[in-house]
Amino acid sequence: MAMIFPSRRVRRTPFSEGVKAAGMTVCTVYNRMILPSVFASQEEDYRHLKTHVQVWDVSCERQVAVQGPDARKLLDMLSPRDLDKMAADQCFYMPAIDRNGGMLNDPVLVKLAEDHFWISIADSDYLQYVAGVADALGLDVRVWEPDVSPLAVQGPKADELMARVFGDAVRDIRFFRYKKLAFEGREMVVARSGYSKQGGFEIYLDGSDYGMPLWDALFKAGEDLEVRAGCPSTMERTEGGLLSYGNDMNQNNTPFEIGLGKFVNSPKDYIGKAGLMARSQPERQIRAVEIGGEIPLIDKEWPLLADGKWVGQVTTAAWSPDFQTNVSIAMVEKSHWDAGTKLEVETPDGMRPAEVKAQFWA
Repeated sequence: MAMIFPSRRVRRTPFSEGVKAAGMTVCTVYNRMILPSVFASQEEDYRHLKTHVQVWDVSCERQVAVQGPDARKLLDMLSPRDLDKMAADQCFYMPAIDRNGGMLNDPVLVKLAEDHFWISIADSDYLQYVAGVADALGLDVRVWEPDVSPLAVQGPKADELMARVFGDAVRDIRFFRYKKLAFEGREMVVARSGYSKQGGFEIYLDGSDYGMPLWDALFKAGEDLEVRAGCPSTMERTEGGLLSYGNDMNQNNTPFEIGLGKFVNSPKDYIGKAGLMARSQPERQIRAVEIGGEIPLIDKEWPLLADGKWVGQVTTAAWSPDFQTNVSIAMVEKSHWDAGTKLEVETPDGMRPAEVKAQFWA
């Protein structure tokens, strides 16, 4: 089996020791950090996530810190979302675009103070873009990567586990809101969020030295809850239509193409506004597509065909144990994106029948 050659360019996380001991079997590299991909097996990990509770090392979800008198001015220029409506304890899904309206990232913005924010990014070099804009405009703001590493607690028993470690205050946190709660005297941002449809939290670990004590505390508190180490599940996220930047969309796509049009509501003159508005009527969009037959693992896009003509591409696909079908996320041309449209998918193992669905499965 091929291995990743050790390098300082691929960074360890504050939880790497725990992940290794938990028996990670497959991983990937994300924002120059190891991201676990499988522990027991894809299906066993999926089933456990939906039944119990898991602790995920998602330290690779790096933060771009923006702080200073011009912090809001900078953020207002980077995204088409209206940030005036953002509450003090809120997390915002924030489309990040270039001057042509193309997606540079799909981060979550965390508001720490009126002049201090974290942009919690997907896999990309977005820090350099943010710093470049700030420097080019001479803004009074600091842009940097803080020592903040998210740890996710996901699954139906997440509330109980988190309450045992952080207290019952976690139960009152609303979706995409946060509280600052203490662990061993260190205050941390704890948000009700995460990359699954099973519910849970993300703990923004502030200070790597608290990594393993936090990991161990969660596992000790959750022994009777059958807590396990886990990771984002391709099966589960595809059922729910949770998109992956770099897989399901990239800089060629606009927010309107990937279901984020409702977040294009800023009245300000942000970078890319003219370019984005010129593309506000999309000719293709993300759709749920069911695929028949057996399919292999997907490592590149699969063409979607209608009568032999290209009409889109499947970007993520997986077998769903719960729905007993192959679920997929696809970018489909307007001419063929209506629910019920019959198509074919060209997989490495041959052609497979497909159908556009009205919505995602979960």
